[in-house]
Amino acid sequence: MIENYIPIFIVIAFAAGLAFVFIKFSTIFGPRNPNKEKLSTYESGMEPVGTARERFSVKYYMVAVSFIVFDIEVVFLYPWAISYLNFPKTEMVYSFVIALIFILILVLGLLYELKKKVMKWD
Repeated sequence: MIENYIPIFIVIAFAAGLAFVFIKFSTIFGPRNPNKEKLSTYESGMEPVGTARERFSVKYYMVAVSFIVFDIEVVFLYPWAISYLNFPKTEMVYSFVIALIFILILVLGLLYELKKKVMKWD
């Protein structure tokens, strides 16, 4: 059974070895001229202000989590929508009801976020 995976292990080892060789070549043959600009912190072209240990509002994280949730919703609904018309007639209604329940749960979460005023930035 393990012998079926030997080609995969060979490809992984070859890719890791090739990556290591390329990294070593770039450190050996690449130019090295660091200056103040290259060594400074870069974030969107803005000069860093304050420390990296500042506290963020919980609302920031709630918006980030809701973005991820609705992103995942699209990931699950897109393949369903593409294959929906290929379902047999008996499964179309069942599949549609399941998708509506899925969307309803996400809408309830969004309404909860709106009730808690997560989307309002002060």
